[in-house]
Amino acid sequence: MEIFNKTNFDFLGKKMPFIIASLVLTVVGVGSLVLKGGPKYGIDFKGGTVTTVRFQTTPNEDQIRKALAAKIPGDIVVQQVTGQNEVIISTDLRDEKELNEARAVVFDTLKSTFGAASGDKLDINTATQAQLADKLRGPLAGTATSLTEPQLQELVKNILTYRDAAPRSGLLGNLDSLSGVSGITAEVVNVLKQQTYPGPYTIRGFDLVGPKVGKELQSQALNATLLALAGMLIYIAFRFEFVYGLAAVIAVFHDVIITVGLFSLLDKEISLTVIAALLTLVGFSMNDTIVIFDRIRENLPQMRRESFDNVVNLSINQTLSRTILTSGLTFLTALALWLFGGQVLNGFAFALVAGIIFGTYSSIFIAAPILIYLREWMEKRRKGNAPPAPAVTPVKAKALK
Repeated sequence: MEIFNKTNFDFLGKKMPFIIASLVLTVVGVGSLVLKGGPKYGIDFKGGTVTTVRFQTTPNEDQIRKALAAKIPGDIVVQQVTGQNEVIISTDLRDEKELNEARAVVFDTLKSTFGAASGDKLDINTATQAQLADKLRGPLAGTATSLTEPQLQELVKNILTYRDAAPRSGLLGNLDSLSGVSGITAEVVNVLKQQTYPGPYTIRGFDLVGPKVGKELQSQALNATLLALAGMLIYIAFRFEFVYGLAAVIAVFHDVIITVGLFSLLDKEISLTVIAALLTLVGFSMNDTIVIFDRIRENLPQMRRESFDNVVNLSINQTLSRTILTSGLTFLTALALWLFGGQVLNGFAFALVAGIIFGTYSSIFIAAPILIYLREWMEKRRKGNAPPAPAVTPVKAKALK
């Protein structure tokens, strides 16, 4: 399928605005990184805790932030998940002792700030299986509902499975809704009402990353990116020529630097999912560049009388439909993920959206001009190192006698 047929756009003649834009974005992005002391790393890389909390009603982000800031040192980031009464709480804890105490501090702070006062009753929305079993064991034994220990454990398991299943997702609004659960009788519901209550929130997840692990992940992420670039350079140098591989790697490195610079300018965090997006960007941009370079290689033997610039320009035009179809459809998918994917995938999707834009235009307006420049430089160097032609001594013709 082709959108454009036999186009003849002068891409190389329009390269300067894009090169200038790339230089400006690169300088501004790198300047931002230098001024801020590097990228803004997420909890994955710098250490800390991430707690996902779901509320019965719309949560107050400022209230959560202030309550935790009074008890936990460092940065407190509270992000609301789009379209849900759910927040992601990130705490910047870099001391091992603080990390070990973080879970209890976060949970206790949430309980004291948002928990409902219900005396000795257990919050069924935050209870574990062991806690709920211990709370029901005695009261149920004193009723007509006599359960063995395995039966009690099975009953509690059924209750928590119902609580955690969609659409409740960990939040019971009313204990009467449990009446349809297997093993739940009216008497069991009465005991549950006496011993438990449905709290205003539930803990959906808790992750803890130590500073040592964070540093190791930083190093591994950097190594993964550099090794990917090095591997592609070797492959393209083997498949084509070294100058092709060098041009492609410089263009892809340009895409990564600008994308990371945008994250710094917009004060966005670099997390493991963002690194995954950057590696995806490396592969996508490199693939797009290789398609153009491969067409250049195919056209060179057939257009020996044409200048290399004309061959490159024609090759870009011949692959234009493929570039627009591939990049356009991928961009629409990434854009939808960015707009509707929620807070958790926001960084990943934003990196893809930005990377696809930069990766597409760099294949045309950055990689191709770099290839032309490197090829001309190599030709000049080759001619400069060529040995001078041997001097020819003129032979005088002998006079005929």
